[in-house]
Amino acid sequence: MVRFGRVGLAYPTPQGDPGQAALRDVSFALGEGSFTWLLGPSGAGKSSILRLMQAAIRPTSGVVSVLGTDIGQAERAALPALRRKIGVVHQEFRLLPHLSAWDNVALPLRLVGRAEAAVRQDVNEILEWLGLAAKAGRAPAELSGGEQQRITIARAIITRPALLIADEPTSELDVFEARRLIALFVEMNRLGTAIVVATHSEDLPARHPARVITLAEGRIIDAP
Repeated sequence: MVRFGRVGLAYPTPQGDPGQAALRDVSFALGEGSFTWLLGPSGAGKSSILRLMQAAIRPTSGVVSVLGTDIGQAERAALPALRRKIGVVHQEFRLLPHLSAWDNVALPLRLVGRAEAAVRQDVNEILEWLGLAAKAGRAPAELSGGEQQRITIARAIITRPALLIADEPTSELDVFEARRLIALFVEMNRLGTAIVVATHSEDLPARHPARVITLAEGRIIDAP
């Protein structure tokens, strides 16, 4: 599903020179249907790993393979099709403010040309599952933080991705909403989606035991 082989990553400076390394010699592999916690303090490299997983950037060195595609060697034209197989939940919600909650969730299906009847069925089903059917017509600004986060989740999973990546998805949620959100991820994982969640929380991995990869200063320090 995902393989990192001795991966290094350095973001260039505004002058175009190699900057300080964000990742150093990172290696691990994630299997199909796996659930993985990515832990570490701010600046440890969690977001950089997730950006590589979603093919948003290429590694400076080493090999990143996602769903059978070598990110570093793939043609640029091949990456959009790969990204459509990956659901991403960003720290910031990134909902389109001019669209309703319903239309935000429907957008990925419409972009791939799904028939409108199928779009209606899938969006209504997922909003019902997430307890948001009554809020479908609301604009994002009219929703609470927890509701916006669930809409973001719905948009990320509406295409039934093989891989779901979530970057600090509970950072703006209270304890109850955070636990509810992770329970949704666990259910998705049970249905076959591979899940990777980056978090600062120690409570959530304790409540939902799974594989843990811990980072510090761009290196893996614990990956049982």
